[in-house]
Amino acid sequence: MDRKSFFSTLRRRETPAAGDWDFNAVKEAVEAGIAPVKGKLNDTQLRHLLRRAMFGASENDLHHFSGKKIKKIMQELLADTDMPAPPVNNYNDPPEKKDDVNYYVDEEIPEGQTWITATITNGKNNGRRKNSFKAWWVSQMLNQSPNIREKMVLFWHNHFATETAVIDNAIYIYRHNELLRKHALGNFKDMVKAITLDPAMLKYLNGNANTKKAPDENYGRELQELFTVGKGPDSRYTENDVKAAARVLTGYRIDNKTFTSVFEPGRHDDTDKQFSEFYHNTVIKGRKKEEGKEELDELIDMIFAQPEVAKFICRKLYRFFVYHQIDDKAEANVITPLADVFRKNKYEIKPVLEALFSSDHFFEAANYGGMIKSPVDLVVGFCREFEVKFDNANAVPDQYGLWLQLQQQASSMQQNIGDPPNVAGWQAYYQEPQYDKLWISSDTLPKRNQFTDRMINNGLTRSKAKLVVDVLQFTKDIPRAEDPNALIAELSKLFYSVSLSPEEQQFIKVNTLLSGLTNMQSDHYWTDAWKAFLQNPDDKKNKDVVVKKLKALYRYMMNRPEYQLC
Repeated sequence: MDRKSFFSTLRRRETPAAGDWDFNAVKEAVEAGIAPVKGKLNDTQLRHLLRRAMFGASENDLHHFSGKKIKKIMQELLADTDMPAPPVNNYNDPPEKKDDVNYYVDEEIPEGQTWITATITNGKNNGRRKNSFKAWWVSQMLNQSPNIREKMVLFWHNHFATETAVIDNAIYIYRHNELLRKHALGNFKDMVKAITLDPAMLKYLNGNANTKKAPDENYGRELQELFTVGKGPDSRYTENDVKAAARVLTGYRIDNKTFTSVFEPGRHDDTDKQFSEFYHNTVIKGRKKEEGKEELDELIDMIFAQPEVAKFICRKLYRFFVYHQIDDKAEANVITPLADVFRKNKYEIKPVLEALFSSDHFFEAANYGGMIKSPVDLVVGFCREFEVKFDNANAVPDQYGLWLQLQQQASSMQQNIGDPPNVAGWQAYYQEPQYDKLWISSDTLPKRNQFTDRMINNGLTRSKAKLVVDVLQFTKDIPRAEDPNALIAELSKLFYSVSLSPEEQQFIKVNTLLSGLTNMQSDHYWTDAWKAFLQNPDDKKNKDVVVKKLKALYRYMMNRPEYQLC
């Protein structure tokens, strides 16, 4: 299906019923604001929540949360989790390549040991470590616990966007990601200060080159424009505010021995900094020596005194997790009360997420399937929904190699984790009026379909390791799989955020499980074949028929436009 057909198929939908979706639907019941939903979530609601809060909604995730009240679900989704073990050396060349001119073995870090404590960084190991980092990050998404942290790490990575190609030091890159993980569900104000002093960000936005003799406005601008107050109608900071903020931030540099940021008073502008009426004409008094560091706290306090900070972040959370369009009603009845929650809780992130995900508004029918999956959501969610196993991937290089291939698949669809296009992040999260529709193009849509086809047909390989959907094992776990109608109905609930009509389900059945039959309505054909397989799995002829039909079914369902929605 091409891009034009993709969007026209979605537009054919009429007013949504519960669980259905209209591409141009006006947001319903926004007037309900963030009034909390009560009691237990039904199956449709739970799937919607998990698809948005995690990468895909696997049956294991659903079983874990099923029957629990919304408050208990929120406690688990927003619970603090342990920091994961860091990435390791997976990049040594095998002995058989010893005669290769580019042969490399890390003499400092043995295979299987983490490289984040390494003291030697050079052109031979740095690129390999960056790939190791990206593969490791994918593994965290694939193996996430029933928790929102991994989705929030991606959210903050897009918000505080940096590029590994610019930072160009794998240790700084990893530590930046570690910082995002540490603060992902913590205090946003603390996070902003930590990001400001983060060596990766100092490198990326020239903070390490910002001195009193040559003030660099790069970070001072993005701190306000992209990270805190934004560019909304009530964000009226001035160009002079950018210049003043840059002067406050002078004096910081990177210590490449300790991999930390340090403050040098001699590089700091110790004169007074005057801000505009937007910041109530605040003057940050210049300080000498080590006391110059105190100016940063005053700058952050001044910025966070602006109500627009809370509104700006709540709008970004809404567009990332709910829907791209924020009209006047949504602004008044959802964004404004969420921002009040944010400020009243002194910029703690968890209360805002709990209020949003517990709200009646979040579960309005118009929000179901209202977003196009990002490439990362598609690739990781696919693997999690199909519970894809890493066959024979016991060796570290093989595991990392397969993880990296998944990362490269998402990158080919225009979402390269670690390397968004620029400091503003990926356009699909902010570019009006298209937003998430930007994920779909004449280039990326075929690649999405090719990825799911490949994972169902032959999968990804690395040495003797393989990553592929086991269609037989997966189908065995589906209730009443012998009934083609029940099977397709259950798969539709698992894979789609929108409901299919009986006619659509019948079309899928006839053109996959029953294709090639003279009597296309012969349901017993599939029933007999599936039961025969269960009774005698060694019957190669029948097994081949079953596998062929299942692969056709799953390929077709993945290629429908509905699978691109969450």
